[in-house]
Amino acid sequence: MAKWTPFPHLGDYKFNAASLKKEWARLHAGDAEPLPTQADVLEAWVLFHNGDFQGAAAAGLAAGGHGITAANKAQAIYANYLEKKEKTKLDLFMEVAQRAEAQAALDPGNPNAWYWQAYSLGRYSQGISVAKALAQGLGSKVKEALERTITLEPRHADAYIALAAFHAEVIDKVGSLIGGMTYGAKRETGLKLYQDALKINPGSAICLIEYASGMLMLEGDKRLKDANRLYEQAAATRPLDAMEHLDVELARAELHD
Repeated sequence: MAKWTPFPHLGDYKFNAASLKKEWARLHAGDAEPLPTQADVLEAWVLFHNGDFQGAAAAGLAAGGHGITAANKAQAIYANYLEKKEKTKLDLFMEVAQRAEAQAALDPGNPNAWYWQAYSLGRYSQGISVAKALAQGLGSKVKEALERTITLEPRHADAYIALAAFHAEVIDKVGSLIGGMTYGAKRETGLKLYQDALKINPGSAICLIEYASGMLMLEGDKRLKDANRLYEQAAATRPLDAMEHLDVELARAELHD
């Protein structure tokens, strides 16, 4: 495995198994992942929350079972925020999507097996262009996997965000008429899903960022002020781990646009 770009603030977050257990519910309010019962899986998550994404991916794969989820999240978050090369980023997303698809085949009742498949395919689609991804049939695959996630875990805030983003991206790229008729994408549904995500995980920086971005795609510049207010709120959030740190930095970058 090639060496990944390190998280720039390694050492800022110092979780161990005991402190992670205490903060687990708050840290996993987005993905509703249950607290692991295996020590090696918990250790993979310790590495993830501290920002050692490559270590977390390796430890999760070595642990197997529920460790695969830790590996998939570590690799997907790394690819999204820290990988500089576009081709490598797309390859990493596709690898996660395939691994999560295999995980879902073995464990169809696991919401995050479906979620990481959808997330990675969604990010891959954005990388190759949403229009091209829709033509390849990836859109319906993403939508179905996210709907399955929510059916299995109705409090999966991140799946609501991703499904909302699906509606927003499709309408933004192909228009509401074709988006609605061909892909079942609807403006009202997208906006409601963002709001649902924030009800489940209020104050989440990534919920606020994605809602701001989706609001602009679905309703245009007339919502610029509202979107900026959401970015400001996200930028003012105090991050609890490495991933949240990256979310807050993203919100601050959006504010400077």
